[in-house]
Amino acid sequence: MSSFEWNKIIASVLTAMIVAMVAGILSTQIVRPRHLEKDAYTPPGAEAGAAAPTAAAATAPAGPDPIDALMAKADPAKGQQVAKVCLQCHTFDKGGANKIGPNLFDVTEENIASAPGYQFSQALSADKGDKWDVDKLNKWLFNPQNFAKGTKMSFPGLPKAQDRADVVAYLQSLK
Repeated sequence: MSSFEWNKIIASVLTAMIVAMVAGILSTQIVRPRHLEKDAYTPPGAEAGAAAPTAAAATAPAGPDPIDALMAKADPAKGQQVAKVCLQCHTFDKGGANKIGPNLFDVTEENIASAPGYQFSQALSADKGDKWDVDKLNKWLFNPQNFAKGTKMSFPGLPKAQDRADVVAYLQSLK
C-alpha cells in the first residue's frame, strides 16, 4: 500500500473523531437535563420511608407503635398482599431458594440470621442468638436500618402498624 493510501485512511479516522467530538459538544449545549423536584416514581412500600426528613418526621417517635393489640385482628391474607413488595428479594415457599434476601418460610420464632445458605450482614449476625418474635419483627418491618444499623437490606419499612401486624400474621402462618 502506498503512503498516499495510508494518508487517506488516517485522514478518514481523524475526520470521524473530530465529527464525533463536535457532535458531543453540540449535544451537551442543545440538551440540558432538568432535575425533577420530586420523584417521578416511588416503588411500592417506599412512600413514607423514602421521603426526606421533615419537621413532622423529626417529632415522630423513634420506634414503631406496638402491634400486640393489632395481632388479634391481623389478617394473614392481607399480610400476603402487603408482602408482595418483598417478593423482589425474598421467597416464602417451603424449601425456597434464597434471592437477594433469605427465604422467609417459617422465619417466626427462629434465630435471627440463621437461614441456611445465606450470608447475613454483620449487623444482623450480631443478633444471631436472639429469636424473631412479634416485637422484633415489628421493629424490623418498621425500619430495618434502625433495627440493625448497617444491614444490607435497603427496604424503607412499612409505616402502618396494621400492615406490619398483617405481615407478621402471614409469616406466622407459613409453617
